[in-house]
Amino acid sequence: MSEARSGSTGTSAPTVLRMILGKRLQEMRQDAGVSLDAAAKALRVKPLTIRRLEKAEVALKPLYVEKLLQTYGAGQQEIDEFVVLAERANKPGWWHTYRDVLPSWFTAYVSLETGAKTLRTYEPHYVTGLLQTHGYAHALLRAGFPRDSAADLERRVDLRLRRQSLLERSDAPTLWVVMEEAVLHREVGGAEVMRGQIDRLLEVSELDHVSVDIVPFSAGAHVGACAPFTYFRFEEPELPDIVYSEILSASMYLDQRSDVAAHLEAHSRLSLQTSSADSKALLNRMRKEYS
Repeated sequence: MSEARSGSTGTSAPTVLRMILGKRLQEMRQDAGVSLDAAAKALRVKPLTIRRLEKAEVALKPLYVEKLLQTYGAGQQEIDEFVVLAERANKPGWWHTYRDVLPSWFTAYVSLETGAKTLRTYEPHYVTGLLQTHGYAHALLRAGFPRDSAADLERRVDLRLRRQSLLERSDAPTLWVVMEEAVLHREVGGAEVMRGQIDRLLEVSELDHVSVDIVPFSAGAHVGACAPFTYFRFEEPELPDIVYSEILSASMYLDQRSDVAAHLEAHSRLSLQTSSADSKALLNRMRKEYS
């Protein structure tokens, strides 16, 4: 994702843990047979506040959490453990230190990316952010933020490269990237930068947990000829699969099963347009063109 846009929708991002705890609060309320109105009355707040707590749209205040769990009939040990988790969930993610250069609409994406077990990305325009080199990211972000100072631009590049550290974790997620051949023909930063970027793609494609598929021009019209998107799946069963998609003026986070299934099917069908061997051959051929 280029994240070089403005005017998108979005709010400050919850951590994945906060999303899990919010979902758990909803389940406990429903299991206890407590309505939104009754839960709100226990806290002396509006029902909207309860809904926002359950959707992880606001911080989980320990006093609120304790009172709600008491209302739902939870035991003291469970309450104490939940409060400890809530306090941990309220702590900002590592990306919070980049809030000066991180678009508000993109904070949720970084949170989801950091907590995901599986990521499946389709990118028709540029190399996906998790696989960009410093030179490629610098040139791309310079084009996206032409008014940035040199210091702010380097902060944006540093953020993007720091996101890539998740691929080096012992519990690294599975990353499956599908890109259009057009990405390789769109010269970003000059021939030397493109050679380095293609070398990076060839390098990471050898990793067991990373797949890089390039859809060739010869594939013709296909189902993926649309906006870029990323599919997230999580280890925690409480969290639904989520798809992030973006257009010129907005970004969207989709969790309806029909929407998620449609994007997952599109990604799977796109991957059938090529093979690992064909993709590597195309990468090597394009590298020679930039020599």
